[in-house]
Amino acid sequence: MTDRDVLAGVAHDAAFVQGAASALVTPHDETGVAAALRGAAHVLPVGAQSSLTGGATPMGEAVLSLARFTRIDLLENGVRVGAGVHLRDLQAALAGANRYFPPVPAYDGAQVGGAVSTNAAGPATFKYGTVRGWVQAITVMLAGGDVLDLERGQCLASQDGHFEVVTSRGTLHVPVPTYIMPNVAKCSAGYFAQPGMDLLDLFVGAEGTLGVITEVTLGTVTPAPKVAVAFVPCRSEAQAFALTRALREEAFLARAGDELGLDVSAVEYLDARSLDLVREDGADRRVHVALPPGARALLLVQFELHDKHATQMNDDLANALLGEADDGPVARLVRLLVRFDLVDHAEIAPPDDARRRMALLALREAVPDAVNTRVCRAQLEGRGVAKVGVDMIVPFERLEEATNAYRSAFESRGLDHAIWGHLSDGNLHPNVLARTPGEVEAARNAVLVLGEVIMALGGCPLAEHGVGRNLTKQELLRRMYGDAAIYQMRLVKRALDPDGKLAPGNIFTQT
Repeated sequence: MTDRDVLAGVAHDAAFVQGAASALVTPHDETGVAAALRGAAHVLPVGAQSSLTGGATPMGEAVLSLARFTRIDLLENGVRVGAGVHLRDLQAALAGANRYFPPVPAYDGAQVGGAVSTNAAGPATFKYGTVRGWVQAITVMLAGGDVLDLERGQCLASQDGHFEVVTSRGTLHVPVPTYIMPNVAKCSAGYFAQPGMDLLDLFVGAEGTLGVITEVTLGTVTPAPKVAVAFVPCRSEAQAFALTRALREEAFLARAGDELGLDVSAVEYLDARSLDLVREDGADRRVHVALPPGARALLLVQFELHDKHATQMNDDLANALLGEADDGPVARLVRLLVRFDLVDHAEIAPPDDARRRMALLALREAVPDAVNTRVCRAQLEGRGVAKVGVDMIVPFERLEEATNAYRSAFESRGLDHAIWGHLSDGNLHPNVLARTPGEVEAARNAVLVLGEVIMALGGCPLAEHGVGRNLTKQELLRRMYGDAAIYQMRLVKRALDPDGKLAPGNIFTQT
C-alpha cells in the first residue's frame, strides 16, 4: 500500500519521532514476506510500533507489518504463536487453558514478534526473567528469503566461535561476538554474545536487523498463578526502597521452598512527580483510587498465592489486620506494612477481583501516558521538543545510588523529570519533561553522563527497550562495549544481511 493516509499511520512509533514509509506491506504468510523482501531495497519489520527507541519508525523503508500473523496453537508444553499476536490476546487464549506467559512488558498491546525482537521484559522479570528465557523455537526469514526453523539447543556455536548457516545461496559463516555482557537481570543492548551460544539467541533481541521473525514457540506456566496486587502509598522514596528490600527478602524465602512465604513477582514504583502527573490528569479519579495527600511515592506489589490462600485471602486479610491470622503470605505482607507504618492507606486487590487489580495497575501506565501526552502537545505547538527517557538497570543493592545519580543529573540542569518502573529488579525509567530544544539537548547530555555512572555501578544503560535508531542510545551502546564490539556486530549483520536490507540504522548506523 502506498496511499498517503495509510503511510501516515505508520510513520512513527512510540518514540514520537516523525518518519516516512515508502510503502506498507501486510502479508499473511511467508510467501508474502519473501515477496516483500524481494520487492524493496530496504525493509523495516514492525509489530505494534510500541518501540520507545525509534526502532519501528521508518526512514524511507517499506514497512513490513506482521499484524496478520495471528495464529495461536496450544502445545503440550508451550504455545506456538504468530509474530503479530498481541500479548493481551495471547494471555486471553492461555487463560482458557489455565496457562500464563509471565515475562510480558507493562504494555500488553505489544506483539509477540516485537517482544522477541527486543528481548522484552517487564514487571515480573524479578521472578521470571526476560522473554529470551521463554523462547523455545522461532521461525525467521533471512533477508535473502531463506527460512530458518530453529529449536533451542539445535544449533550451537562452534568451539572456535562461529555458526554455519546453510542457505539456498551457500553456507554463511556467522561469527560470535566476543564482548562480555553485563551481569544484570535485563540487557537489550545489541546482539547477544556468549561462548557456545544458541543460534536462536542471536535473533532474540536483534531488533529486526538480522531476520524477520514470523512465528515463535514460547514456554508457559501451568497452572496460571493467582496474582494479588497491593497498593502501597509511601511517605518518601527512602521508605519505598526500604519496603521493597524487605519484600525481596520475603520473595527469596518463598522461592527457597517456604510455602507460607510472600511470593512477590513484581514491585512497581512511582515517584512523587509521577504521582503529580497522575493527579493532574485525573487518572486516579478515573479508576477510583484514592491517593493520600502525603504520598510521595507509590508501590504496586504483585504477589502470587496458592489455591488455599487465594480462596481465603479476604478472611486472612481481615484476621491479619486484627492480629489474629495464622502465618501465611497475607499475614506476612500485613506485618510488613505495620512495621513500616503503611497499613492505613494500603489496599490489596485479591486474585478473583480482576477489575480492581487492573484499576490499581492502571495508575502505573497512566504515568508514561501522561509524559507522552505532554510530548505530543509540545510537538503540535511547534516547540521543537522530543521525548528523552532513560531505561537503565543496576544490581538492586546499588539502586539508591543510581536513583540519586538520576536526580542529580537532571536537577543540576534544571530539568523537570519523573521516575517510575520496575523497582524489584533495579530497572527504572527516568523521563525528562522537556519544555524547549535546549532542555532536550541538556537531557541527552545528562543521559550520556548517567550511562557512565550506571556502568560503573555494575549495571546496563540499555535494559529492556533496545537501542533502535535513537542516537543517544547508540552512543551508550558504543561506550558500553567499545568500537571493537560494534565492529563485531557489523560483521554479524554483514554475514546474515550483506546488502543491509533489514532495519537499516537500527542498533548502529549503516556503513
